[in-house]
Amino acid sequence: MNDQRPSPDQLLARVQAAESQAARGKLKIFFGYVAGVGKTYAMLEAARREKADGVEVVAGYVEPHGRAETEALLEGLEVLPVRRIPYRGVTLREFDLDGALARRPKLILVDELAHTNAEGSRHAKRWQDVEELLEAGIDVYSTLNVQHIESLNDVIAQITGVIVRETLPDSVLERADEFELIDLTPEELMERLKEGKVYVPQQAERALQSFFQKSNLVALRELSLRQTAQRLRRDVDSARREKAVTAPWATNERLLVCVGPSPTSAKLLRTAKRMAAAFGGDWIAVAVETQAQGASAAREQIARHLHLAEQLGAETHILVGNSVAAAVLDCARSRNVTKIVVGKTAQPWWKRLLGGTVVDQLLERSGEIDVYVIRGDSEPQPRLPALPRRHGLAPWSNYATTAAVVGLCGILSGLMHRWGLSDANIVMVFLLGVVFSASRYGRGPSIAAAVASVLVFDFFFVPPHLAFTVHDSQYVLTFGVMLGLGLLISTLTARVRAQLRASQEQERRTAALYRLTKQLSEVAGPEFLVNHAGQQLREIFDAEVVIYLRAASEPAGASSSLRDHSEKLDLRFGGATSIAQQPINAVVAHWVADHDQMAGLGTATLPNATALFVPLTGSQRTIGALGVRPKDPQQMLDPDQRRLLETCASLIALSLERDQSVLESHQAQLQVQTEQLRNSLLSSVSHDLRTPLAAIAGAGSSLLQSSLSDDSKRELVHSIVDETHRMTRLVDNLLDMTRLQSGNIELNKQWHVLEEIVGSARARLRRELADHEVVVSLPHDFPLVLVDGLLLEQAFVNLLENAARYTPKGSAIEITAQTLTSASPQGREEARGICIRVADNGPGLPPGTESRVFEKFFRGASDRTPDQRRGVGLGLAICRSILEAHGGKIEARNRTRGGTEFLLTLPCSEPAPQVAIDEAAATRI
Repeated sequence: MNDQRPSPDQLLARVQAAESQAARGKLKIFFGYVAGVGKTYAMLEAARREKADGVEVVAGYVEPHGRAETEALLEGLEVLPVRRIPYRGVTLREFDLDGALARRPKLILVDELAHTNAEGSRHAKRWQDVEELLEAGIDVYSTLNVQHIESLNDVIAQITGVIVRETLPDSVLERADEFELIDLTPEELMERLKEGKVYVPQQAERALQSFFQKSNLVALRELSLRQTAQRLRRDVDSARREKAVTAPWATNERLLVCVGPSPTSAKLLRTAKRMAAAFGGDWIAVAVETQAQGASAAREQIARHLHLAEQLGAETHILVGNSVAAAVLDCARSRNVTKIVVGKTAQPWWKRLLGGTVVDQLLERSGEIDVYVIRGDSEPQPRLPALPRRHGLAPWSNYATTAAVVGLCGILSGLMHRWGLSDANIVMVFLLGVVFSASRYGRGPSIAAAVASVLVFDFFFVPPHLAFTVHDSQYVLTFGVMLGLGLLISTLTARVRAQLRASQEQERRTAALYRLTKQLSEVAGPEFLVNHAGQQLREIFDAEVVIYLRAASEPAGASSSLRDHSEKLDLRFGGATSIAQQPINAVVAHWVADHDQMAGLGTATLPNATALFVPLTGSQRTIGALGVRPKDPQQMLDPDQRRLLETCASLIALSLERDQSVLESHQAQLQVQTEQLRNSLLSSVSHDLRTPLAAIAGAGSSLLQSSLSDDSKRELVHSIVDETHRMTRLVDNLLDMTRLQSGNIELNKQWHVLEEIVGSARARLRRELADHEVVVSLPHDFPLVLVDGLLLEQAFVNLLENAARYTPKGSAIEITAQTLTSASPQGREEARGICIRVADNGPGLPPGTESRVFEKFFRGASDRTPDQRRGVGLGLAICRSILEAHGGKIEARNRTRGGTEFLLTLPCSEPAPQVAIDEAAATRI
């Protein structure tokens, strides 16, 4: 039994498609074969039904054409005011796109989808206005006639004799969510015309005599029915795939159409589009770049035809090869193409006899692939500035040099002829000259060298000499072989040169893209990223470049569906270019960033811009726009150049997005740490303040009782004083930590006796150290220390208090110090610092916490007694900050005999002054 269930990939594709369509509006097209069949009437009836069901409906633009029944259906519907644009002495009524976006109804009616907007509008075509409405999540009803479909343009012209100028791409039709055919028989339509229900009587009479002839109407009706049938077939296939009625097709029809510089290629593309639609398959348009196709005008025409193919929905490619047929067949076989569409080629009979045409070669080598040969009609081509010559004829200096080479070969051959060498050797000399010319100057000069070599050989070396006549017929064969070899050598050499140039061009693009990727991966910071990217793009496209980015206020993770269309774009690169000087370019950049579409120079959207703009689209949203203005504007017609530009824009957007993500991750980490620090501070301080406050409050309440003895009262007063001192030390620790962490503390360094600093700290902790033995052992010649005495005293206070809290009563606390020395260049020992050791014989530190004890608010797992739990966890952190402020460090480690020792290291920045010290080397308490 075959498993007809969809695969996980198919399910995922359906989910992704549903998500992409969720925020997009729905487009319904009321389709007919000619004006007057009732499309607008049917659209208004459907709109009134939607309104009756509670849907918010607005008539954005409806053309009633003076029809009373149509105007009657408009009654009761909200009508959006139109834009009035003065144009050549008249006022044109246009759809107000901005007003519709501001109104944002659930459903809007926009008549005449293929309409061309007036100059100065945001978009050239009304269907582009509708696309923007759909992107904004607004449903749209619109109308369309069959003659406005781009792929049927030439067919309509052949049937009716009228070339329709207002067309729209087939892709718009294919993306429509609903498609309703409004049909009427030709007889009924002609009757409506006569009754004046379509046009006014005079206009209706002219229409019946021209476009609305019955023969035209029948043909147009057939085309509309075919289009509807194709749409219905696609809908049925889609429904079957969704319900998994049948397994996916193993293969699909795929067409490949060959595009060249011929004016007939336009018809060829439209025919291929219709064939692909009829077969229900994909189609590819390819052009082959060969050495013979070097003229700039030819490359310009090919670029225009490929651009037309993209508008018709084709996938386009430019192939490089020596043979058009071979390159096309290689591409067809690699892409599983089933049908090749090619136009008839007009070539002289002698060319067909010698080498055959591309069609002949395709028919001979195609094998299992079907080949369709289409007759093409030339179309008028708009005149555009010519592209720079890239493979044109060689300069005349090359031909002059080639003539000199042939002359030099003739002189050398004359010498060889006098020496008695055979004609075969002389021919080799001339062929050597042909090879040299082909390798240095290209195909044209090498062909000229081949012909000139034959003529020189005949004139000077073949009897009768100094004449072009030949008495011996065997030389005719020699001439033919010599000329053939010369032409073959020149062709092969020129072909190698062309392949080398193509490879170099591809290598240049790849290397530039690699450099861009490499630099963007190595640089951090938006300013550096934008500057490096802009400089690289200037080199890649030989163009002016501008980069606009969104303001940094919007979060990087914001959904594109929630974008603020009024958000400002900042010019981050290219402020001195001519692009930045034109105000319209900033408007285009803003539109491109908001709508995630290419626009500007060379496109149908906002074509008045002086640069081509592409969106900078990252993985989450569109972050800006990239503008490029090449020195040759026609360069951007090349599909490969546009793909390269879009790839570069994507790389830049992803790099900027990555950099922003790293920054936000760092900020989020700091915010988490700050939040943890705040919570720890509040928890610790609230607990440690509550304990002494409770003791003070209890002692104070007891003092209010008159029955207490004097000794009890004195003890309670001492308790209040001790707890007050405890609170003071806590507040001092907090203030010291704040000062040290701010980095604004100024050390008051003076020369101090270390023993006096230790003694002062012990005096402040008399009560806490009452149950401990403190042993201070310092060398009798220990030098003075250059420190901030108050801060170092606070460090000792914290260390001693920490030791007293975590060691049992009766245990000893040891304080020792030594001088750290090193040998000077003169061989004398010089002090480089001091090391102070504070050790206890308590339980020690838990393994792995030796460095963590210096973190703020860290308290070890050995906090078991109430006294131990009273610490905030700031004392050791303050000690580290004090030592680091002096340029020193503090370390903690467990002793081998049990307990903990802290090592304080301080540097000696200058020699200590000599001061007489008491002989007592140690004080024991």
